[in-house]
Amino acid sequence: MKYENIKAYPDGKFRRITGVNHATYAKMIEILQSAESGRRSRGGPKPGLSVEDQLLATLEYLREYRTYAHIAAGYGLSESQIFRIIRWVEDTLIKDGTFSLPGRKELLKSDFEYEIVVVDTTETPIEKPRHKQRRYYSGKKNGTQ
Repeated sequence: MKYENIKAYPDGKFRRITGVNHATYAKMIEILQSAESGRRSRGGPKPGLSVEDQLLATLEYLREYRTYAHIAAGYGLSESQIFRIIRWVEDTLIKDGTFSLPGRKELLKSDFEYEIVVVDTTETPIEKPRHKQRRYYSGKKNGTQ
């Protein structure tokens, strides 16, 4: 899917597809374009995707849990290129700080009190063999009895 195909969608449909509204997407594009201009000022090959499509591929990866192979096939790139693009977009947005979540220590400093209940449901009781149970019922078969 290309950004050109979905940019004219109404905000509700755009958000259902990308997970963000038009204003948030535009803010992300501003951040990425400023980072891209600094990145490309040193030279190098032109990117295979526009910044808008790079962000869209990243949102597809994060929102839909698509594999790099599926995204790469959709954009006509290799898996390694898609991996590098997604990693760059994530790192750039996190480094900017606009779209970062607060850290654990920041949450602990807040005035809110969080109450969390954790239930371990992975342990299940296992029946132990009885005292005079035959060997081949104890879970280990040491022969054919």
